[in-house]
Amino acid sequence: MILVGQYDSPFVRRVGVALTLYGLAFEHRPWSVFGDADKVAALNPLVRVPILVLDDGTALVESHAILDHLDSLVPPEAALFPRGEPDRHRALRIAALATGLGDKAVSLFYEQRLHTEISELWTGRCRMQMAGALAALERDRAERRGAFSFGDRIGHADIAVATVLRFVTEAHPGIVAFADYPALARHCEALEALPAFRQIYQPFIAPA
Repeated sequence: MILVGQYDSPFVRRVGVALTLYGLAFEHRPWSVFGDADKVAALNPLVRVPILVLDDGTALVESHAILDHLDSLVPPEAALFPRGEPDRHRALRIAALATGLGDKAVSLFYEQRLHTEISELWTGRCRMQMAGALAALERDRAERRGAFSFGDRIGHADIAVATVLRFVTEAHPGIVAFADYPALARHCEALEALPAFRQIYQPFIAPA
């Protein structure tokens, strides 16, 4: 398999971390949607990453769809989304809140970086949505006592939260006061210390 995209994207990174935790062999091509747009477009007409090229040449897109496929490659008990309810839909909710936070952080970055006239209405809305997601994630994490959010081992929800929070803090320095989110801060710090997170990492590089 081939994973396309740079690890400073939380969406690419969450797939890379999952592949590593699963022990699935893959090649990494750190193509940029700006500098390598033609190569990315040949695999995904949306010109977005991550892209996972399977052994048969199929190019899967969107991180959640990719992770759903990866879960099908391992035994059910090893899948990083819980199989049983209610933990399954609760984990899906946390992962969706985290990736939604990441989407808003990307939108805010592009609004501030690519436009000569910045919309205060749009940036204010993005910040409001990000704050709402952070508050919800903090409440959820504060209610949990284990090292991981669902069960006794890491899952996709944990990975999504940590990769997105790392992106937010690097792409928007100072926008998140971790003193306001102590449970999230502790959780992310512990996850970032794990070997898979240290291996699958790239500091944020702003597009030229």
